[in-house]
Amino acid sequence: MAADGPARDAAEGPGKAPSAAGGVTPGGDGGVRTIGVAIPIPDPFGAFLQARRASFGDPLAHAIPTHITLLPPTEVSESGIDAVQEHLRAVAATETPFPIKLRGSGTFRPVSPVVFVALAEGIGGCERVQAKVLSGPLARPLPFPYHPHVTIAHHLPESVMDQAFKELAGYSADFEAWGFSLYEHGRDGVWRPQCDFIFGDGAVPSPGGDRGGPTPG
Repeated sequence: MAADGPARDAAEGPGKAPSAAGGVTPGGDGGVRTIGVAIPIPDPFGAFLQARRASFGDPLAHAIPTHITLLPPTEVSESGIDAVQEHLRAVAATETPFPIKLRGSGTFRPVSPVVFVALAEGIGGCERVQAKVLSGPLARPLPFPYHPHVTIAHHLPESVMDQAFKELAGYSADFEAWGFSLYEHGRDGVWRPQCDFIFGDGAVPSPGGDRGGPTPG
């Protein structure tokens, strides 16, 4: 789930997630959760790209639903979750749906071992929403420029990365971004959607917290 960029797709990989600012830093109540915010790629496109990622042998394929990251993995305290949800609800209320067109493949190599499906339309909308999400209680510095994309291969052998790049070079998908989702990183390493935030509307809990939807490629 990444406010993604050449450094890495931040929804992916182990390591300690940075903490949010604005009084939502971990501590105090002893409970810390790792969250992310992303635009889910709807089916059949999302399921197809997740299956293609799995076919390349990416071990994260089934742990991360296909997405465009808005907020990379970020630690927040248990007591800060309500403030985060109110913030995301307010952000979503200011937006309207916008079209996204996925076209072909790209890569961040050699800076970062990532192959992705590129956005031909919708970049501006993602950038606008991402800037709003990373404010208030979720304000945090990013070590790289935001570059919306959909990861399809990450930290794999060069030959496999080349294969992914070639096989998705002609990929095409059109859909509408209806909003975004709040994801949480589980103890089992799987990112699961917790709540959907509909543009121009409010939040709708994701059925069972797992609609396959993440949070945050």
